[in-house]
This record gives sequence, structure tokens and C-alpha cells, in this order.
Amino acid sequence: MFTQNTLKNQCILVTGGGSGLGLAMARSFHAFGAHVAICGRKEDRLRTAAEQIGVGTLYRACDVRDFDAVSAMMKELDEEMGGLTGLVNNAAGNFLSLAEDLSPNAFSSIVDIVLKGTFHCTREFGRLQIESGRKGTSILNIVTTYTETGSAFVLPSACAKAGVYALTNSLAVEWAAYSIRLNAIAPGPFPTEGAWSRLLPDKSIEEQYLKRIPAGRYGQHDELANLAVFLMSDLSAYINGHCVTIDGGERLMAGQFNLFANMMPREQLKFFFDMVKSSTAKK
Repeated sequence: MFTQNTLKNQCILVTGGGSGLGLAMARSFHAFGAHVAICGRKEDRLRTAAEQIGVGTLYRACDVRDFDAVSAMMKELDEEMGGLTGLVNNAAGNFLSLAEDLSPNAFSSIVDIVLKGTFHCTREFGRLQIESGRKGTSILNIVTTYTETGSAFVLPSACAKAGVYALTNSLAVEWAAYSIRLNAIAPGPFPTEGAWSRLLPDKSIEEQYLKRIPAGRYGQHDELANLAVFLMSDLSAYINGHCVTIDGGERLMAGQFNLFANMMPREQLKFFFDMVKSSTAKK
């Protein structure tokens, strides 16, 4: 579907691009013709990631919570790359906690990275596009499958990601006049070294979690990266204000009896249903 020219002449910044899904997206952007920059807080990690992404990749150590630092970085990269045309807001943080145990600082630490960080980067990127008069630029925000439903035990993330989702939809309308598109991706379970160890540290819990996914497996990083390439390319030029879920069907498991889908082999499941039916008929 893609060629080496799919993202030709694109200059894309990926926040949180030093590892995980951010790195996967950055590698694919570069592979399909884009000039890529990544940012994050750890310079050593960024340097290693830039080497993995490919020749010409730029990196900047920047904390997206710091508006002044973000503003300076954006202006610098815009000049060095000959004009940024794309932004992927991927930087995030998350942890498991009972809501009653959350401290104000713990709550703010996630909201500041996810929601405020996204606003800082989006606002500065947007201003550059508006002031330069560039057309056909794009912002992609990485949200989550629980932006609309919320989720227990990850309250700061749920609140922050819901805010990013609202930001996406709001600016998709407001900035369409400047030919700036905003879309989002809501990933389901895509194992990453950092987040996975914090959110699913126990093997038995992970096994139970896997049963909730109708596809019967976790997502592969390249699958999400391919979706990101499509949404950042001219192939999707008329898609604006949309959130694409990529989760193997996990979000559909909210249905009351969907849990049976991966509970047991189908023949065993059929026997179980027949037994329940037989028991009901005798009453």
C-alpha cells in the first residue's frame, strides 16, 4: 500500500519517540519518505533511537510539560527541517492506583504530560502553520480505548486522554480553515517494555487480560505504525476529526456475555450452552 514516497516532503515530529509505539511510528515515517524528528526527556535514549530510525533523524531532549522549552524546540526544528508539516502527540505516562490513594501530585504528573503536554505541542505547531500559511499539515494524537468510557484504576490517564480527545475534535473544526487536520488513534493492548511492566507486572493477570481480546492476541507495533502512516499521509486527506480504534475488538467486550468468547474452546462452549439450555427446559 505504501511506497518510499508516501510521506515524501513531510517533516514530522514525534513526541515520546525514543521508545515503544513512538519509536515504531517514527521508524515507519522515515521508511516511507518523511524527514523525522523525535523528542523526549532522556537524551541517551533519543540518540540510540535516532540511529535506529535512520539517517537524518533529529532528536531533542525536551519535557513537554515545559511550555517555554516546547516553544523553543518547535521553532528550532521548524527552521532546521525547512518547515514542520506533521506532529504526533505520543508522549504519555500512566500507572495503576486506587483513586482514594492518589495524591494531587500523582494526578497532576499524568495530566501535565498527557493533556497539558499535548496542548503545548499542538498550540506551538499550530501557530507555526498559521503564521507560515502552510497548507495540508496534520496532527495525530494518541489517545486510548477508554477515552469515552473511562476506566477504573487509571483515573489520571482516563481524564487526561479524554481531554486530548476533546482537543482533537475541537481543533479539527477550528483549524480546518487553516488546512490543518487533527485525528487520533486509540490503541488497545500493544505491549511496550516500559508501560507493560508498570500496568501488567503479573503473568497471571496478563493471561486473564489476553482472554478479553476477541482477536486472541496483542497488537504488533508495525500494525499501529501503518495506521499512523496512513493518517499522516495524503491518502487520508479528507479524514479530519476522527478517532480510529485499533484493539483487536477489545472495546466490544463491554457486552454482557462477550466474556464467553475466549473463555473456553468452542466445542466446550457449545456443550456448556446446551447444558444450560437443558437445565432451563426442565424447570
